[in-house]
Amino acid sequence: MSQNPSPLRVLHVCSEVFPLLKTGGLADVTAALPPELEKQGCEVRMLVPGFPAFVNGIEDQHLVTELPSRFGARKIRLMYGKMPKTGVPVYYVDAPDLYDRPGNPYNDSDGQPYRDNHLRFALLGWCAARLAEGFDYFWKPDIVHGHDWHAGLAFAYIKALEWHTGKRMVGTVFTVHNMAYQGNFPAYMFSELDLPFSMFNADGIEFYGQVSFLKSGFYYADKVTTVSPTYAREIRDGEQSCGLGGVVQQRQADLVGILNGVDTATWNPRTDKRIEANYHVRSMTGKKKCRLALQKEMGLVEQNDKPVFCVVSRFAAQKGLHLVVDGINAIVGNGGQVVVMGNGERWLEDAFRHFEQTFPGQVAVRIGYDEDRAHRVFAGSDVVMVPSRYEPCGLVQMYGSLYGTLPLVHRVGGLADTVVDCSLENLAENRATGFCFEHFDYPSFESAVHRAFALFDKQTDWKKVQKRGMKLSFGWENSAERYAQLYRLIRVVA
Repeated sequence: MSQNPSPLRVLHVCSEVFPLLKTGGLADVTAALPPELEKQGCEVRMLVPGFPAFVNGIEDQHLVTELPSRFGARKIRLMYGKMPKTGVPVYYVDAPDLYDRPGNPYNDSDGQPYRDNHLRFALLGWCAARLAEGFDYFWKPDIVHGHDWHAGLAFAYIKALEWHTGKRMVGTVFTVHNMAYQGNFPAYMFSELDLPFSMFNADGIEFYGQVSFLKSGFYYADKVTTVSPTYAREIRDGEQSCGLGGVVQQRQADLVGILNGVDTATWNPRTDKRIEANYHVRSMTGKKKCRLALQKEMGLVEQNDKPVFCVVSRFAAQKGLHLVVDGINAIVGNGGQVVVMGNGERWLEDAFRHFEQTFPGQVAVRIGYDEDRAHRVFAGSDVVMVPSRYEPCGLVQMYGSLYGTLPLVHRVGGLADTVVDCSLENLAENRATGFCFEHFDYPSFESAVHRAFALFDKQTDWKKVQKRGMKLSFGWENSAERYAQLYRLIRVVA
């Protein structure tokens, strides 16, 4: 814990936070990191858009100030309250014209991005800059830490203020959770953002003739972080750079890979109230009960001599689930079972449903995401498949390890940083925690599946690997300490 008598005041800017709003792993990160930073001596607050889930869920709300109409919002209020359970202080931007919409916070009922998303998230960034400027008389941040493209414009607004005043105002950190989601908009929309025209060029937020919110964060933040060390290396060039390799290389000295953690209070089989029976590394009886309960819940044949493979994922091209589709015949043919939960691309939903109908009692599919069921799936399965084409960090493989469910992963990004392959050498050295495949193709994936079956047949070895994974430290303590150290490096001293 920091011994600094003056605590670092840190404002996290993001678009979703569990349990109030979650569409992906970002919400888990923004929920778990701030409480851990408080243990490091930081004084943390959050800034989020006034989506209905936040407006209805934040506790002890009161008005900070009313703002003039801006970015197409006729009425804007900056509100303040507390997150449920953790009590982390949070501001939200109450702008009904921009945020009070049912369903997905980013897309309309047809699944298309809202046409005014550039204004919706410009307002979020603009409010972050106002807070950095001292808009709340009672609290001014030392650090503004933005997450993903939704917060990217905050750094342009802060930089514009610094240019105007001639002095550095606040330390800034931008975390890229996924380079593929960039927040790119047509060039003509730049005029609606109230930024200096000089920012719309290659040395700014222009990206191949478009406005890029992600590039804004990359270019104007003091430090840029990614969510795993391997991903920080991968985004420098090639496919993983998503066209931004030049600016990544330009900011290389300020780029840091800090592995995400998981909330080990929520994801802990010893205390998890969502699962059939609790268990821990020295007593695994409860996991057998969880497997049986999962098989009953999902309508699978009750068996224990072959592994249960699971998928808990968005159905997106990034996730490599076509490899799972191609591999289900082999898994079932070897006596295994498959549990799939998630939603997304229609062809994947249809493909998984087809296998459920083709192999009743061996394949079970639940379209949609259910947090409680996710816990039961991890607890009751033997192998969790994460065959992503790329994966900045990934949390699913960590949840699997903690629940004694061996990850089967493509060796990329955070998957490479968190899973050690069950090679003969790694088994002999008691380092193995799962199954990794190198090449993003079906033969490589299938080979890993066959190795999972082979190890499962050797239960003594299987249990060693299982327990090794359950003992891994995936909590936020180390990551939070690294973020706190980074904040201290860039803190603006008055």
